[in-house]
Amino acid sequence: MQMTLRRLMPSVPAARLMVAVQFIQFGVVGVSGFLVDTATVYGLRHALGLYGAGLAGYVTAASSNWLLNRIWTFRGHGSGSAHRQWARFMVTNLGGFVLNRGTYAALVAFLPIAARQPVIAIAAGAVAGMFVNFILSRRLVYR
Repeated sequence: MQMTLRRLMPSVPAARLMVAVQFIQFGVVGVSGFLVDTATVYGLRHALGLYGAGLAGYVTAASSNWLLNRIWTFRGHGSGSAHRQWARFMVTNLGGFVLNRGTYAALVAFLPIAARQPVIAIAAGAVAGMFVNFILSRRLVYR
């Protein structure tokens, strides 16, 4: 991907291009996390309610995103054991969590269609937290 972007944007410095590639990869991983999150919420919403299922969906999706980002987006970056890096990822992304699940909770509470179709709230929350999570992950988890 970086080689294709290099041909399209030859004057962009390599470091900036690397950040762009990482952001695109982070977004692709985020789409997979969105699917995990959505499946978890829909699978657990009757047992746990929308808020409990939303929390379970976030933890499940964030964990799968951490793993995929570790092996693809930020391969070779970061240090320490996997479980410490996972814990750092989860703590570091609390800012994104507040934006993500705050958006989710607000939409579920105040928008009846989002309560009936939680995928709307999940998607809005994912977008709300994405930029904060990328910056924090890049600077604090996978440095």
